[in-house]
Amino acid sequence: MGHIGAKNKHPVTGGCCRDAVLPYISRDNYALTTMERISVFDIFKIGIGPSSSHTMGPWRAAQRFLKELSREGSFDHVEAVQVDLYGSLAKTGHGHGTDLAVMLGLRGDDPVSIPVDEVQPRIAHIRESRTLCLGSQKDIHFDPERDLIFLYDETLPYHANGLVFRAFFKNGGGLSQTYFSVGGGFVVKEGEENMAATVTLPFPIDRGEDLARWCREEDKCIDEIVFQNERTWRFPEDIRKGLLEIWEVMRQCVYKGCHTDGVLPGGLNVSRRANALSNKLLGERKYNNVDEWIDQIRSCESSFQNILKWVSCFALAVNEENAAFGRVVTAPTNGAAGVIPAVMMYYACFCSDFQGEDDIIRFMLTAGEFGSMFKKGATISAAMGGCQAEIGVSSAMAAGALTACLGGTPGQAMMAAEIAMEHHLGMTCDPIGGLVQVPCIERNTMGAIKAITASEIALNSDPGKAKVSLDAVIKTMKETAADMNNKYKETSDGGLAVQIPVGLAEC
Repeated sequence: MGHIGAKNKHPVTGGCCRDAVLPYISRDNYALTTMERISVFDIFKIGIGPSSSHTMGPWRAAQRFLKELSREGSFDHVEAVQVDLYGSLAKTGHGHGTDLAVMLGLRGDDPVSIPVDEVQPRIAHIRESRTLCLGSQKDIHFDPERDLIFLYDETLPYHANGLVFRAFFKNGGGLSQTYFSVGGGFVVKEGEENMAATVTLPFPIDRGEDLARWCREEDKCIDEIVFQNERTWRFPEDIRKGLLEIWEVMRQCVYKGCHTDGVLPGGLNVSRRANALSNKLLGERKYNNVDEWIDQIRSCESSFQNILKWVSCFALAVNEENAAFGRVVTAPTNGAAGVIPAVMMYYACFCSDFQGEDDIIRFMLTAGEFGSMFKKGATISAAMGGCQAEIGVSSAMAAGALTACLGGTPGQAMMAAEIAMEHHLGMTCDPIGGLVQVPCIERNTMGAIKAITASEIALNSDPGKAKVSLDAVIKTMKETAADMNNKYKETSDGGLAVQIPVGLAEC
């Protein structure tokens, strides 16, 4: 945490201003690749939409800043706070709710537990009163128009999603800290060492070849290997309970999205579609809760066309909720939050192999490991890799997990993940109006369908004859991300974002 010199003053309090620190971040400080140890619960996080990197990440960064102030013994001395948003966080921050996330994080709210219907009223109170209850303990003057600084033309060296928090003290001093939201809700602090690398797992996995070797040598399925690794962090009963809780949030999100009509917030006038589609498919069937609703879906005609509609409906429902600041699960990101729930719902509703909770746990353990490998070997940040890093990764996760659950070998599961990503390579991130709506919501339907298709191909193929390995496609994705023009990396500076006038973006 940097100490701010007293010569640079806050415009209202007289404390130090943003010019006091302009950090340079070396990539060498962040060796978060092959040695990183990631839990399934790091990949699947419960939170608030619409973006894991632009909403949840900044929210968590604000919470961390509060904790560091307390650790320094400085919290009681804070008179004002300012936040600088760099790069992609600035360019699409308003549309992604970065400003809301930072304010709620500084307020002490948590994305897992805050009542969804309280998000907008609490933000409105801050804006109207120009007062923020820092850490839910003390009121400070806070003007979002002045104290949230969007630096549209500046990017910090390490990552496109950088933000700097500055606290100003009554005595004229202050403290600052730089964070990076690196995708999927993960946050890295400036100069932070990779503490996750110090964790010793029984079966360390960095690449697909590692996973294949452990499965072969131990004669175990992917989920069994991952479960043993998870026991490093949690007791077995806590792993099971935690994964089922995440699945319940996913189910409730799908259910709510399929029972909410209207227009999404943000100004694009995008109409919700999941509700009408669900009603059309169910007809006059009656139900009172999510379990009865799923039972009715299972009783529907299971033609290819109907299943296709339901999978699309599930994915639409989740990402319409995400766009409306609803509660979702990063999988591995918010922008791609609909793919895995849609494929899991497909598995639960239309696959005869589905037996219940054990299959849900198997699916999530397997999917989580695939997401971990993509994060370590490439990226799950659209600001660094385009939408291939979000929809592409989620589709690969879902494809691999579905294949394993349908009886596929570890090799076939990895083949399915590779196939799904192979056909998302180069996908750009070009959100219209900086909102996670167009084309983001529909892309989740495409990712889910591709995952199911990839699974079917892999289940009927010999992985030994595959020409492209999972490791090769992860490496290719990383290189593609590096070559991609920045205007296609969640900046709204290219693609559909500049071709479609905001007023004509209604779907």
